[in-house]
Amino acid sequence: MIKAKDVLTLDELDKKEISQIIELAINLKKELKKDTMKPLLKNKTLAMIFQKPSTRTRISFETGMFQLGGHAINLSAQDLQISRGETIQDTAKTLSRYVDVVMARVYDHATLESLAQNASIPIINGLSNSYHPCQILADLMTVKEKKGKLDGLHLAWIGDGNNVCNSMMIGCSKVGISMSIATPKEFAPDSALVRQCKKNISIDLVQEPKIAAKGADIIVTDTFVSIHDDPKRIKKFLPKFQVNSKLMSSAKDSCIFMHCLPAKRNQEVTSDVIDGPQSVIWDEAENRLHSQKALLASLRI
Repeated sequence: MIKAKDVLTLDELDKKEISQIIELAINLKKELKKDTMKPLLKNKTLAMIFQKPSTRTRISFETGMFQLGGHAINLSAQDLQISRGETIQDTAKTLSRYVDVVMARVYDHATLESLAQNASIPIINGLSNSYHPCQILADLMTVKEKKGKLDGLHLAWIGDGNNVCNSMMIGCSKVGISMSIATPKEFAPDSALVRQCKKNISIDLVQEPKIAAKGADIIVTDTFVSIHDDPKRIKKFLPKFQVNSKLMSSAKDSCIFMHCLPAKRNQEVTSDVIDGPQSVIWDEAENRLHSQKALLASLRI
């Protein structure tokens, strides 16, 4: 069990809790392969609210609840009375009487905060404009599987200092992974969050991807449009901030490449990197299922 009721940013979890979730996720993955899964969430119900479309988030949460003996309800914004003017506050109070946990994928992080403040059940952030904690749990699980450890590694983030980057900084600061973040100056991550995370780890903000990638154990990127959905932003990043084989060669030979997906092939990353031997993106995508099951099982629901 973890102390946190809600997981909105990842900062709600400490190092020990993140480690416990990762270890449980690895064990649940093994149990699934052996067909020895236990119904840890029998008779529990997850409500999933989607303002923004999803492939991995919806399927992994819905499948995860099924595998643990529970049930998931998929709700678009149009399925809820929110679309007719009911407040988030009233929706949170109502859902608290019906289900055991809510996962919401929203545009505005304030929506999640309002849900959490008014719900008596746990609220999980499935993605907002500010954070994506569930992705980082899967990423850290993947790194642990591939590298055998977390503490002491170095991660290079290339591209946009976005919501995933924000939660990545929090996650790395909790487990002892130092970071180099290469972004265009106007797309650097949240400065206050950088200062907070630098209390625990080294974080270098640079504008040269090659400098960030030098000696890295892990290179991570994300789409340049993502939640912003503005094609004009792409011109600010290309070609300089594209992850390609030349950039990968600046990192350690043992460096792995990660991407939360969906990827815009040959935009933020070239296909030869995505499909190359250093890429672990499909394991990373699979681990959304296992790490989220571990998170759900660790919440007090």
